Amino acid sequence: MTHIKVNVDGTPYEDEVEPRLLLAHYLRDRLGLTGTPIGCDTSNCGACTVELDGVTVKSCSVLAVQADGSTVTTVQGLAKDGEWTALQHAFHERHGLQCGYCTPGMIMAARDLLRENPHPTSDEVREAMEGNLCRCTGYQNIVRAVLAAAGQQDGPGRQDASGRQVGEEVTA
Repeated sequence: MTHIKVNVDGTPYEDEVEPRLLLAHYLRDRLGLTGTPIGCDTSNCGACTVELDGVTVKSCSVLAVQADGSTVTTVQGLAKDGEWTALQHAFHERHGLQCGYCTPGMIMAARDLLRENPHPTSDEVREAMEGNLCRCTGYQNIVRAVLAAAGQQDGPGRQDASGRQVGEEVTA
């Protein structure tokens, strides 16, 4: 067993863990933070995405001992005083989920994108979300939700200053 200290969603924890315990399992099984789903255990789907010291990681590819001394933020730690963030509201209002399984990872990946690029294009959103798989939605509403959280209108017919169509793919 290895002793770790970690701050998760603003709460400090000290635990003895098996050196091979994945961070995803530590969050879910030891701390009861089931908002971080495990989708594949191979880091392919991104459902388990969290922030580790401000950097997004797939928690199924990080050992709990690697988080020793770190700060972890899960989707459950985003809301403040029970109030969702603008990004969480946008996912809800723009129906950026269907079954909801991938949603925590999508929100965490989108949060990272918006921190680095507060005004992304729909193509930039798609590129940033590549590491997160959704088997239900077709991604359109996820892209709309991220653009809405960025303060951009995201419906058909929206044009930028040059008159170019944005927010939706234009098909002829």
